[in-house]
Amino acid sequence: MAKKAIERSNLSDVVVSRIKDLILNNSLKSGDRLPTEQEMADEYGVSRLCVREATKALSFFGIIDSAPRRGLTIGQVNMDKITEIISFHLAIEGYSNELLLKSRMVVEIGSLQYVMEAMREEPALYNDLISVCDELEKHIKDPDRYVQLDNEFHSLLVKTSKLEPLFTFNDILQIFFVRFRKNVLKHSSKQLAEGARMHRTIVEALHEGNLVEGEKILRYHLEAHKGITV
Repeated sequence: MAKKAIERSNLSDVVVSRIKDLILNNSLKSGDRLPTEQEMADEYGVSRLCVREATKALSFFGIIDSAPRRGLTIGQVNMDKITEIISFHLAIEGYSNELLLKSRMVVEIGSLQYVMEAMREEPALYNDLISVCDELEKHIKDPDRYVQLDNEFHSLLVKTSKLEPLFTFNDILQIFFVRFRKNVLKHSSKQLAEGARMHRTIVEALHEGNLVEGEKILRYHLEAHKGITV
C-alpha cells in the first residue's frame, strides 16, 4: 500500500497526531519502543527535523522519552503539566459560570457512591474528611483560609473515591474555585459557618451509608453558586 505524504501545512502538528495514533492503535505502554525518527520521517513523508519537532512537543508532556542509544520510547505522562495547560485553557476560554458549575457537580456528585464505599472499607478516610471539616469550622472568621480549606475538602472528597482517572478532571475544575473565590470572600461568618456545617453533614451522611442524602446536600451546596456573576 502506498504511503501518503502529509501535506505541508502544520506538518509537526499532523505528525504529533500520527504518533499518538501509533501509540493508541498498537496499545503501547510506558517503556515500549517507538520507530526511529528516520523511520517515521520515511513513513509520513516528512523531514526528520519535522519528526523531531513533533517528538519534542510530546516529550514536553512526558509522552515520549528520548535517550542516546536507546532511541524513542513511551514515557510517563506528566499529568501536572497537562492539568496546568487545560486549566489555563478553561480560564481564558470564557466558559460560563453555569457550565463550570454543572461540570463540577457531575464530577463531585458522581463520585459520592465510591467515596461512601471507600470509607466503609477504610474508616480512616472518614477521619481525614472530618479533620478538614473541623478546620473549616475554626476559620469561619478568616475567609482566605476558609477558601483554601474549602478547596482542600472538595479535592479530598473526590480523591477519597479512589477513582484515579477522575482526579485529573477534579484538578482541571479548580478554576471553579478561582472564579467563585471573590464571592465566598464576601460571605458573612454566619454564611461560612453554614457552609462548613454542610461539608460535615455530607461526610456524616456518607459515613452512615445514606448516599441519597449526601448527594442531595452536596447538590444544594453547589447550586448556591447559581446565578453568581464574577
